[in-house]
Amino acid sequence: MKNYTITVNGSVYDVTVEEGAGGKAAPAAAPKAAPKAAAAPAPAAAKSAGGAGAVKITAGAAGKIFKIEAAAGTTVKSGDPVIILEAMKMEIPVVAPQDGTIASIDVAVGDPVEAGAVIATMN
Repeated sequence: MKNYTITVNGSVYDVTVEEGAGGKAAPAAAPKAAPKAAAAPAPAAAKSAGGAGAVKITAGAAGKIFKIEAAAGTTVKSGDPVIILEAMKMEIPVVAPQDGTIASIDVAVGDPVEAGAVIATMN
């Protein structure tokens, strides 16, 4: 039996997959909603050991950097797109978690990134 946490359209689900005999998967129970993940890290908990800014902006999924929407020094509002990530042929905007100024962009167009990787920082 394996447990997975899956995010679909912003909703987080815990899913359990049971493996049956003969390599066939047994029917799994209906997914149950997991507690909502925090939309933005708390500023006090987001202190960065490296990088130029105090607030980390991280990739929500593994993929490739498709487009950089905001340069260092740009003032952004909460929810403004900072970087566009391409994952599974979809363009996924990575948005500013709060109002502030972009301190650094730590990736370039075409760079591969893992889920959770810091791709920019802001103050």
